[in-house]
Amino acid sequence: METNTDTRGASMPRIGDTAPAFNAVTTQGPIDFPAQYAGSWVILFSHPADFTPVCTSEFMTFATLEPEFTRLNCKLVGLSVDGLYSHIAWLRTIKEKIEYKGMKDVEVTFPLIEDITMDVAKNTG
Repeated sequence: METNTDTRGASMPRIGDTAPAFNAVTTQGPIDFPAQYAGSWVILFSHPADFTPVCTSEFMTFATLEPEFTRLNCKLVGLSVDGLYSHIAWLRTIKEKIEYKGMKDVEVTFPLIEDITMDVAKNTG
């Protein structure tokens, strides 16, 4: 297998590589990654902070497109260094108060991982 490295020499994951395993707390309860997603593709994506305009529009877009991802056997999982209570408040705000490019009342139903210690981010590439 060919290795992809960054400028620090760290191995960078590639599409199709086995993801590092971790357990974490999410807005949808505990996650056992990647074991609980066996047999599915997963898009694990991160954002720098809750309540920011770009991150909000990205989450609204992903949530709106989630049925299409599901049809393609692909699960969505978000990750951020913000805490669980911040995540919950932010997702509630998205649902109740935000309108963006015709999207409103958007409910984010995929898990958003709490990663205050940055352990998950550091171990997943």
